Amino acid sequence: MSKQVFETTLAGKPLRVEVGEIAKQANGAAMIYYGDTVVLSTAVAKAKVGQTDFFPLMVIYAEKQYAAGKIPGGFFRREGRPSEVETLTSRLIDRPLRPLFDDGYRNEVQVVNTVLSSDLEASSQMAAMLGSSIALEISNIPFMGPIAGAHVGRIDGQFVLNPSSEQLNVSDIDLIVAGTKDAINMVEAGAKQVSEEVMLEAILFGHEAIKELCAFQETIKKAFGVEKVEPELLSLNQAIFDEVFAYKGKELVKAVSLVDKQERYDAIDAIKDEVVAHFEERNFWMTVDGKEVLDADQKKELINQVKVSLDKIVTKEVRRLITEDKVRPDGRGLDEIRPLASSVDLLPRTHGSALFTRGQTQALGIVTLGSLNENQIIDGLEQETVTKRFMLHYNFPPFSVGETGRYGAPGRREIGHGALGERALLQVLPSEDEFPYAIRVVSEITESNGSSSQATICVGSMALMAAGVPIKAPVAGIAMGFIMDGEHYSILSDIQGMEDHEGDMDFKVAGTKDGITALQMDIKIQGITTEIMKEALEQARKGRLHILSHMNTVISETRTELSAFAPKVKMIRINPDKIRDVIGAGGKIITQIIEDHNNVKIDIEQDGRVFIMHTDSSWLNKTAAYIESLVREAKVGELYEAKVTRLLMDKDGKKIQGVFAEIFPGTEGLVHISKWEKERTESLDGKVKVGDQILVKVVKIDERGRVDLSRKDAL
Repeated sequence: MSKQVFETTLAGKPLRVEVGEIAKQANGAAMIYYGDTVVLSTAVAKAKVGQTDFFPLMVIYAEKQYAAGKIPGGFFRREGRPSEVETLTSRLIDRPLRPLFDDGYRNEVQVVNTVLSSDLEASSQMAAMLGSSIALEISNIPFMGPIAGAHVGRIDGQFVLNPSSEQLNVSDIDLIVAGTKDAINMVEAGAKQVSEEVMLEAILFGHEAIKELCAFQETIKKAFGVEKVEPELLSLNQAIFDEVFAYKGKELVKAVSLVDKQERYDAIDAIKDEVVAHFEERNFWMTVDGKEVLDADQKKELINQVKVSLDKIVTKEVRRLITEDKVRPDGRGLDEIRPLASSVDLLPRTHGSALFTRGQTQALGIVTLGSLNENQIIDGLEQETVTKRFMLHYNFPPFSVGETGRYGAPGRREIGHGALGERALLQVLPSEDEFPYAIRVVSEITESNGSSSQATICVGSMALMAAGVPIKAPVAGIAMGFIMDGEHYSILSDIQGMEDHEGDMDFKVAGTKDGITALQMDIKIQGITTEIMKEALEQARKGRLHILSHMNTVISETRTELSAFAPKVKMIRINPDKIRDVIGAGGKIITQIIEDHNNVKIDIEQDGRVFIMHTDSSWLNKTAAYIESLVREAKVGELYEAKVTRLLMDKDGKKIQGVFAEIFPGTEGLVHISKWEKERTESLDGKVKVGDQILVKVVKIDERGRVDLSRKDAL
């Protein structure tokens, strides 16, 4: 196949797609050129149907350091495990793709995006999402696309498509939206307390760009005309379903409505085990070489169908309860929040701690404060070193759901939930100048039955306030659900695990009383309408306010003092030209300052900011005063209480003709006899001696920095 080229523009930048030259053995492959960003996107599917009970889709986004002209750090000098950005982008692309494969499709599919060239002003994430869809569209893989994504910002009330990094710095919205030409099916956003109405407008603005990109993809697909494979789907055998339901269906339906999560799951599992054991007794025979032998494959197919039928019974009952009876499995109303309980200051030696419980979901939040040199260094495609001052880490141990399991490095889910919480709280953090600390929040999920990422946001907000971090406003998060049956649908507030698993949407909204700070939406069906999104956002706002009201009863104001165990920080500013005066040759002066001031920590930035850290505030003040005295500059016209350090004698060494006086440590000036007093004076003998304190005024500073002082003008 010869190379074919397709061109358009996106947000004012050229967009080019090349197909047919590279990666020709993949089912589908495309080179995406967006500005100077280049991404190779490939899609491959196994011909053989898998035996898993889920769709085995793997989406990979990989940034190569050579794309930015960099050699990787570390001993091996090659790319290692995926960075957090790569992991989050892989999830970002996976989420809009996954709903567009047939339910029951079990062939393994792998979509790989490799960033080959990086232009920081042309998003490689959006190029990779587009490339993933194109690679699937021009392949024979049964994909019901196309999809596309759009990055949206808002500056001075105006929406901006695919904003640059500079534009994002002044934008009050950072939104990525994805979907088909007909509907939105994925949203990921951070915002500076914007209203629900503005957020919805931003989503719809992004959807207009998505429609154009989908139309562009359709022209590419037509040019190839690849026929899609007819998928072999895992489907329900109605006869087996009816038999399973007749045997234990009513008991299973009853178990779904048990209020306690563990009791409910235990009852459901016990019934399922009993049903499987019942059908395991059934044998199938086939004739081989004239002999009757057991047909293991037919029995395996039966058991698979029994398990699918059992899951279907549970799913149908959960959805029926919600859409028809308007009652949830645990008996709550559709907009009812589970019982809330919280506390702060659980851990005496940490810098801040809180516990947040919502129903059977519980999170323990811990805040640690450190110096700015403890910021996280991000080794990405940026030319300059990028650091993160605020970090939120989410841990989900197996015991939180009453199970045993693997302990180790965080997985994609933990990284994703942590990033969502971090984005929600980042919007209300004070600036470095206001609060010069590196801040780490850790959320330990100690119990889980859904919405643990939103519990993380609530507990993180309270722990920050308990630690004395002056956040702009408390933040709460709530997870919303959605179930549609024909034209009927129900929107659920504060979903639990079963509702998340059986529902059609997971819609997480975090914010303050004044607006949204983070939003994440994943839709398992092919999309929802604008009206449904508007209704869900409003219901989420009411739920968020209810949770914020509860949090306010536990801690209503940020603590005015830090923990006794937290380091204290004081920031001062000095003239950048004076930094060398503080450091000294070979660091001699700053080392001496640290030794003389009880081993304080001192960080000096190139812009002249000096951060001083110690557990005792008195040492901060002493160190700051000393450094300020080192770099202090005399100003013409100012008065100073000066100390006489030397006497200026005449050429015979007999008469005092002036004095040198120190106006502050490190800076002295000359008071000539002519500027001693208003009356003419022949000599200062008997009028002054070394060590005297005199009031002086700076009258001149020459080009060499020499200071002329006047006692006469000061008097």
